Amino acid sequence: MLNYSVGTKDKIFNIVNIILLVVFALSCVYPFLYTLAASVSDGDSVTAGDVLLLPKHINIESFKIILKDKIIWTGYLNTIFYTGFGTFCSLVMTITCAYALSKKDLWGRKLFMIFIVLTMWLNIRVFGVIPFYLNIRDLHLTDSRTGIIIGFLMNAFYIVLMRTYFEGIPADLEASAKMDGASHFQILWNIYIPMSRPAIVTVGLFYAVARWNGYFWAMVLLQDENKIPLQVYLKKVLTDANRNDEFSSSTFGSITSPETISAAIIVISVIPVIMIYPFILKYFNKGANVGGVKE
Repeated sequence: MLNYSVGTKDKIFNIVNIILLVVFALSCVYPFLYTLAASVSDGDSVTAGDVLLLPKHINIESFKIILKDKIIWTGYLNTIFYTGFGTFCSLVMTITCAYALSKKDLWGRKLFMIFIVLTMWLNIRVFGVIPFYLNIRDLHLTDSRTGIIIGFLMNAFYIVLMRTYFEGIPADLEASAKMDGASHFQILWNIYIPMSRPAIVTVGLFYAVARWNGYFWAMVLLQDENKIPLQVYLKKVLTDANRNDEFSSSTFGSITSPETISAAIIVISVIPVIMIYPFILKYFNKGANVGGVKE
């Protein structure tokens, strides 16, 4: 049995690599720890900049105020609806579209792929937000939950990923199913979806994160306060905090630190993500290289 010793250069590389990864991990974790500490700290301590990592003079008054605010709970329910139902609709459309495009005998397959890929290059950043808004307006989808769901239903990049993953599924399984009289829907439901679960969960996670964090178009398209998601309300809170040190006392009553309210809303908004992510982590790890390597 051969024994290879690690050279000095390799040891130095490993040490530097570990240090960089630790620094990167801390830079990702610290903002969350700071926000959590600020949400349960005294308002004066946060305003004075005394809170760095651990809370100072623990005070949960911010959470009490938030839990009593009706608009926040309405925004919370709207966010859950947009994320849950919107992700479901996006997955249904993406999976069915990718399944069809994975068939080499599909008429016009290359032409369809060209149109889909073009949308990745000629997107909103090229044409601007005004034509997109005018399109949504002319479809009468402004100030409606339907506009938020349908307007951002599919992503061309995820369609390409799912199609590539579907192409890696053995064709013999589909041929056997067709011999038994299975339809395309049965093949998709009983073969492709079970075998593509890691890819589906990964793409679904991307869709869910985008919808959960999305606020710009919801802020532009929605005027009814009962339809806005939590992120739009959080943006309003942060804007009011920057404009007014008394932080809109008509909304929250007498509160001396808008930073603690903002931090508390942020903490509450990420709780569902923290609760769900551990359950889908194993699928996410399997699907991290979706579309890159075929087994």
